[in-house]
Amino acid sequence: MTGYADDLALAHLLADAADAVSTARFRALDLRVDAKPDLTPVSDADTAVEREIRALLAAHRPGDGLLGEEYGEQPATGPDGRRWVVDPIDGTKNFVRGVPVWATLIALLEGDRPVLGLVSAPALGRRWWAALGAGAYAGPQLAAGEPIRVSHVADLADASFCYSSLSGWEAAGRLDGMLQVMRETWRSRAYGDFYGYMLLAEGALDVMVEPELSLWDIAALVPIVTEAGGTFTDLAGRPAPAGGENSAIATNGRLHADILSRLGRPAAR
Repeated sequence: MTGYADDLALAHLLADAADAVSTARFRALDLRVDAKPDLTPVSDADTAVEREIRALLAAHRPGDGLLGEEYGEQPATGPDGRRWVVDPIDGTKNFVRGVPVWATLIALLEGDRPVLGLVSAPALGRRWWAALGAGAYAGPQLAAGEPIRVSHVADLADASFCYSSLSGWEAAGRLDGMLQVMRETWRSRAYGDFYGYMLLAEGALDVMVEPELSLWDIAALVPIVTEAGGTFTDLAGRPAPAGGENSAIATNGRLHADILSRLGRPAAR
């Protein structure tokens, strides 16, 4: 990972600090949870993790930009315009209910392209990471990472299909297509959030889809899936991320055209 070795080491440093904060607050009896304007929950752990990451980036990369879910955009001041994108706790609803499936997502973008992604899920004891052109890895830490690859499943009837929820697909006018895919695949499960994408990158499942995502939800996931050999686009087939609000079809590559043809068009009204 020579091209991004220093950036990757920094991403792991950020993740170590984030994990220390989040694990200390996980299942804490005094955890404070508020509702944001969009009625999604935010805990004191979300904000504390992002503050910790911001402080470390200010010390180590003061010229880089930063976009975080909780505190917004800090423009880059350096000449290369690089930007870190952070979701301090992806899976806050799980976090506040004591479900261990949550993670800190850290990405580095050059322009609009994610070139590095790291997902750290300390309650699961696992971390995933990738840098452009260097492959994807998983393990407890940087020094103990093992390469990961997507599956070779080529037929929908043999595929394990993953999604977040059905309500968003219904709102997007694509519920009929979703239900048909679920009927035709070997297995369907709603793991949700980051976890489905990481299982895809490891080859444990074959398709993960979501109808609506923000940049901080998706930026860290794209390099991991694609460096593991997968394909990651929005519902229109454009490489993800495609803008401010995103959708996601992530597959092992072999199934991508089939899934895109089924979910990429809203149902006629």
